[in-house]
Amino acid sequence: MKLNEKWMKLALRLAKKGEGKVSPNPMVGAVLTKKEEVIATGYHRYFGGPHAEVEAIEKAKGEAQGTTLYVSLEPCNYYGKTPPCTEKIIQAGIKKVITATSDPTSKGGLKRLAREGIETELGVCQEEAKKLNEAFFNYLREKRPFVIVKAAISLDGKIATPGGESKWITGEKSRRFAHSLRDKVDAILVGINTVIKDDPSLLPPSSKRRFVRIVLDSKLRIPMEARLLDDQEKAGTFIFTTWQANKKRLEELKEKGIKVVVTEAKEEKVSLKEVLKKLGELEIMSLLVEGGGGVIASFFEEESVDMIFLFLACRIIGGKEAPTWVGGKGVNLLKETPYISIDSLKKIEGDYLLQGYVK
Repeated sequence: MKLNEKWMKLALRLAKKGEGKVSPNPMVGAVLTKKEEVIATGYHRYFGGPHAEVEAIEKAKGEAQGTTLYVSLEPCNYYGKTPPCTEKIIQAGIKKVITATSDPTSKGGLKRLAREGIETELGVCQEEAKKLNEAFFNYLREKRPFVIVKAAISLDGKIATPGGESKWITGEKSRRFAHSLRDKVDAILVGINTVIKDDPSLLPPSSKRRFVRIVLDSKLRIPMEARLLDDQEKAGTFIFTTWQANKKRLEELKEKGIKVVVTEAKEEKVSLKEVLKKLGELEIMSLLVEGGGGVIASFFEEESVDMIFLFLACRIIGGKEAPTWVGGKGVNLLKETPYISIDSLKKIEGDYLLQGYVK
């Protein structure tokens, strides 16, 4: 492995430590080196906190003069929550900056450094860097969250028995891993049937960050005692509904401090297009969809699924009446089906986790 790649991979590993904590900012890691030795490292730890480059420079304690800085994303060149990283780099006397990938929001960070006589290089481990911040780049491009669908299914694609039993299809280790996914996203979404049937709290393992719970409820059937209406200090709740909503329930929810958004009705359902647009406006970059087959089907029909996490249990449920993880109307022609590009398949005790991208 080339030395450039070695230090950049370290920067990428550091960047990943900020996963789920820095949104709507990207994850960034930085490594300062001199004479092929690491002087200091840093990463963006939380939204509004010091950027990776700044943390590394400050940890170097005056030893940054003449060093090479490896940073997983182009340094910013504007005043936001913090001053420009380019200013700190210039003042520190860093002689070279190697960047994995550019940032459309940086406002010319690398150009500014080059004008100041600092040597720059772009593109080391670029694909890994883009994948690390795929939600960030998707948000910039689409103005909506990166949508991840998660489901636990039998080998024949069922999420419950014909009688409705679904606890538990997969094993405990798979369930723990699935639950941990909530710590990596900005929001989680379910349909009203899941709320009525399971009464989930939808809280992430870590509550010390911003997190939003979302319910699609076209007629506002949500019970006022539902668990996800509690703990608003840990995670806010948004309910998307339509003009068909129960007006009395609407007022009760508003009095409780729950945010209710009324959208147009699409076949008597909440308009997903409006939901995704609103979430984009709220700067929610990543969304985990845990809804039943009907909700998941709606996202596929809207062509808004970016990634899937399928937890496969090695069991067969069978039965025409047993619900599948993708319901809805389905497609008439095979050429209309979305194609899943499998990224990984790994064993989790007696289950398998299939991870893939929707093309």
